[in-house]
Amino acid sequence: MNVIVAGAGRLGTQIAQVLGAAQNRVTLIDRDDDRVAALRGHVPAELYWGDACEPGVLEDAGAGAADLLVATTGEDEDNLVISLLAKRQFKVARVLARVNDEDNAWMFTPHWGVDTAVPGAAPLISLIEEATSATDTVALLRLSKAGVDVIETTITTHSRAAGRTLGELAVPSGIVVTAVVRGGEPLAPAPDLRLREGDELLIVSHTATESEVHAVFQ
Repeated sequence: MNVIVAGAGRLGTQIAQVLGAAQNRVTLIDRDDDRVAALRGHVPAELYWGDACEPGVLEDAGAGAADLLVATTGEDEDNLVISLLAKRQFKVARVLARVNDEDNAWMFTPHWGVDTAVPGAAPLISLIEEATSATDTVALLRLSKAGVDVIETTITTHSRAAGRTLGELAVPSGIVVTAVVRGGEPLAPAPDLRLREGDELLIVSHTATESEVHAVFQ
């Protein structure tokens, strides 16, 4: 998936880190050249300096080939302009935009090119879930300092884990299933819990990669 993240603040950088780690092609744009320079080599994304409110900047950054654009600047008016350009001029299929001031939330609609509005107070995991709803396994949060990954995977009809209990799965050491969410309700991951289509598993690991987790459950 080709992703453009407009705004390299804390939230935008975290989104770029997570989506880049999940093997998406990410371009992170910011108009602060010092911030862009400081992030080079530290984020799995292409860094681009410029104002994403300008059509030429979005075009040069690859908006014409983007599958997803996430506008995460600290200014609502900028996020709206970026969203409108992305949708109307570059025909980006999916546009997410951060709402910094809840009083402005009413404007974040498809009329302004916004497919999904995300409140500024929403946790990173919620935003990543919105951004990657078509992906069955994605690193939601990379806790690099602790050396721990939090990974989510969703059971489908074709998953090898469908219809099997957690105890029947050959889960490698270093992978811990911390919760199973079924119909919006969290379930304790007991060994006799039989997995169903639609179950969402939250997994913690300090050794396994997303592909290794996918191999166990999908």
